[in-house]
Amino acid sequence: KVAVKNLSFGIPTGECFGFLGNNGAGKTTTLSILSGEFPPSSGTGYIAGYDIQGDQSLIRRKIGYCPQFDALLELLTVREHLCLYARIKGITEESLPNVVHSIMEKMDLLDFSNKAAGSLSGGNKRKLSVAIAMIGGPSIVFLDEPSTGMDPVARRFMWDVIALMTKEGNCSVILTTHNMEEAEALCGRIGIMVAGRL
Repeated sequence: KVAVKNLSFGIPTGECFGFLGNNGAGKTTTLSILSGEFPPSSGTGYIAGYDIQGDQSLIRRKIGYCPQFDALLELLTVREHLCLYARIKGITEESLPNVVHSIMEKMDLLDFSNKAAGSLSGGNKRKLSVAIAMIGGPSIVFLDEPSTGMDPVARRFMWDVIALMTKEGNCSVILTTHNMEEAEALCGRIGIMVAGRL
C-alpha cells in the first residue's frame, strides 16, 4: 500500500499550512519523510533550499518536530529536556540558560521547570513537546496534532503560541490536525489528504 502518492506543495516563510485528513490518510508519513525519518521511495523535497535526500545533517538544524505522541524521557525534568535539545541544536553553553528560560516562559512551563516529564499532565507534556520543536529557532516546525488531549484553555494557549511563531515571520509551520476549528484559527492554507493524495 502506498502511504503518500504524487504529493507536491510549497510553503512560504511565515505561513502555517494545515494538513487535514482521516487517520491513515498520509499526514504523519509526509512529516516523517520531510523530517528524514523515512526516505521517499521516489521524488524528493526541499527545506530551506536543502534536498531531503542528501542534506539531512543541514536540514535537521533547520527544522523542529513535535510528533503525534509525546517522545519524552520520563525521568528528565522540563529544564533538562530543553537543555538537552538546545545542545543538540547547537546552542552555546553561554546562551543556553537564556534560551531555555525564554522558551519555558513562552510555553508557560516555568512553574514546572524542575518537574520530571513523567509527572506532568497530558497538556503540559504537549507544551513541552512543542517547546522542544521550537528550540533553536528553526526555519520550519512540523506539528503533528499538537493540541491532542488538551483542555479548551490549554488548546487556546497553544493556538496563540503557534500563531505568534508565524506572525514573527521567520518560521513556517506545517500542522496536522483533525480539528477544523484549529485549522481555521491557525492556517493560511489547508490541504486535505485522502488515501495518500493531497
